[in-house]
Amino acid sequence: MEKIDCNRRVVITGYSMITALGNDAETSWNGMVNGESGVGLITRFDTEGYATKIAGEVKGFDPEKFIEKKEIKKMDQFIHYALACSKMALDMSGLEITDANAHRVGVWIGAGIGGLMTIEKYHTMLLEGGPKKISPFFIPMLLINLAPGQVSIMTGAKGPNASTVSACSTGTNSIGDAYKIIARGDADAMIAGGAESTVSPLCISGFNAMKALSTRNDEPAKASRPFDKNRDGFVVSEGAGIVILEEMNSAVKRGAKIYAEIVGYGVSSDAYHLSTPDPEATGAYYSMKNAIDDGGLTPDDIDYVNAHGTSTYYNDLNETKAIKQLFKEKAQKLKISSVKSMIGHALGAAGGIEAVATVLTVYTGIMPPTINLEEPDPECDLDYVPNTAQKGSIKYAISNSFGFGGTNATLVFKKWEG
Repeated sequence: MEKIDCNRRVVITGYSMITALGNDAETSWNGMVNGESGVGLITRFDTEGYATKIAGEVKGFDPEKFIEKKEIKKMDQFIHYALACSKMALDMSGLEITDANAHRVGVWIGAGIGGLMTIEKYHTMLLEGGPKKISPFFIPMLLINLAPGQVSIMTGAKGPNASTVSACSTGTNSIGDAYKIIARGDADAMIAGGAESTVSPLCISGFNAMKALSTRNDEPAKASRPFDKNRDGFVVSEGAGIVILEEMNSAVKRGAKIYAEIVGYGVSSDAYHLSTPDPEATGAYYSMKNAIDDGGLTPDDIDYVNAHGTSTYYNDLNETKAIKQLFKEKAQKLKISSVKSMIGHALGAAGGIEAVATVLTVYTGIMPPTINLEEPDPECDLDYVPNTAQKGSIKYAISNSFGFGGTNATLVFKKWEG
């Protein structure tokens, strides 16, 4: 079999994110840099009787700014976020999708859970009013692949169109998979990332049943505290993170502004447990190693790690362990931080949001902090950029995502040097 040429370089020419800190990339990023928290008491439903009453809700989002009013009711909220972010990122990039290039522009957007709120709503309607109460749009509203599907319809992109679904690794996998599509020549540009909106009774109840969530209800802003000794679980959040990936020569030729280059993508599996990470941290280790190897780099080349950093006991401990195993002596010099400390864990959207944050770290040289790191866990003894953003020279940065089922993904971004 003829070997596929995977040497085409890929750059980021646009990005956007919707988070608990803001409804666009600029507001969200400024909040991260300033160490603000977007976590608060849940307003979507009555939390009486729930162990957890806090989440990172998106606030004040208006889908009518991005979607025709008559179309809004045909989509779950995670699709609203995907459409809004894709439009903002595409506008930033200046990439025009025309009849001439539409078949070379694709969409690859995933979600970890998808239309859970739609399922809850219509199940209640079914029980209360019978089958005639169900909308003909019910199924298209909740399907995960309708996020890229609706983005494709909105933009006219006719290239590869699909979703990667890999729990908390979804956004990272989606961007990595889109990167490889361009690198191997199957497209010239991709709209890629993750979206999620599951701040709902069933989601909170399910994670509470697993004892996975923080119950620091009296101090919502301090509930997400990765690597801190007193962490007691993660905080569910929502939103989306989207990047525009382009083949480098095409982007340069059209005079696009380039924010970073994506140079590596690694994946692995723990093959250990459905929710607990491998205590030897081999999955996380190989995810990072594979990504760095894919970029033709060594661990010594990496300057910054955007950690998965969920604020759960096992994840933070094992990610720290994997970083020490891979980076050895350099681990103590690495800058590492978790933006989940400020926005919570956006599940399938997390990797997309954190990819945007990592691109901005490389582009600006500003490393967002890990807030609420007041009493570091003695076993988590690296430099997590505690509480205050720091500035430095960042040439290569990695972004980690590790999900239920032992699925792991890592991206490597490089500062654009022309």
